[in-house]
Amino acid sequence: MNNKISKSVIRRLPRYYRFLCELEEKEVDRVSSGKLAQIMRTTASQVRQDLNCFGGFGHQGYGYPVTTLKNEIINILGLNNHYRAILIGAGHIGTAIASHMKLDKLGFDMVGIFDNNTAILGSKINMLEIRDVNSLKEFCSNTKVDVAFLCTPKEAAKDTVKKLYELGIKNFWNFTHYDIQGDYPDVKVENVHLSDMLMTLCYSMNEDADE
Repeated sequence: MNNKISKSVIRRLPRYYRFLCELEEKEVDRVSSGKLAQIMRTTASQVRQDLNCFGGFGHQGYGYPVTTLKNEIINILGLNNHYRAILIGAGHIGTAIASHMKLDKLGFDMVGIFDNNTAILGSKINMLEIRDVNSLKEFCSNTKVDVAFLCTPKEAAKDTVKKLYELGIKNFWNFTHYDIQGDYPDVKVENVHLSDMLMTLCYSMNEDADE
C-alpha cells in the first residue's frame, strides 16, 4: 500500500465497506460515485479521489460494481488476514468485545483472553477460557500473537504493555488512557477513549445550546 495515502482516506475505507455491504444485501449490482457520495455524505469528487488512491475500480458512465469494490476494499484493509489477537482485561468492555463483535469479519481471530481476577479465571467467553495474565509469556511462546486488545485499568496498562512489548507484540487496540506510543514510538496503536468521545459530543450539544 502506498505510504503516502493520508490517514483521512484510510479512515473512510471502513465506511465505504460498511455501506457497500448494505448495498450488496439489497442486491444492488453497481453504484455511481454520486450515489456513493450521497450515502457517505461527501462529494462525488471526494469518492473518486479516495478510490483512485488504490486504482479507481470504476468505469465512466457505469459506476462501481458493488461486490467487486467491496472485495477490493477487503483486500486493501486486510480483512482476510485473520490476525491473531489476545484480549487483556475481561471486564465489561473486554467481555463485550469478545462476546459480541464479529472479529472474524474485521480481520482478526481471538486466540486468548487474559485477566488477573481470580474469580473469573477458568470461565469462558465464546469458548475461550479466561487465563491468568501471568501465563502470557508461556502462551505467547507457544502461540503466534499479532495484536493485543488492551482493556485493563490504566494503572495496570503500563506494566502490561511492557510485558507484551518484550514478548514481541507491537500492535495494540487500546481502550485505556495509557499513552503507549509515548513510551514505545515504534508500535502501531488505535486508541479508543470513550470518555473523550462523549465529551466531544457534549461540546457539540453545548455549542448548539449557546446559539
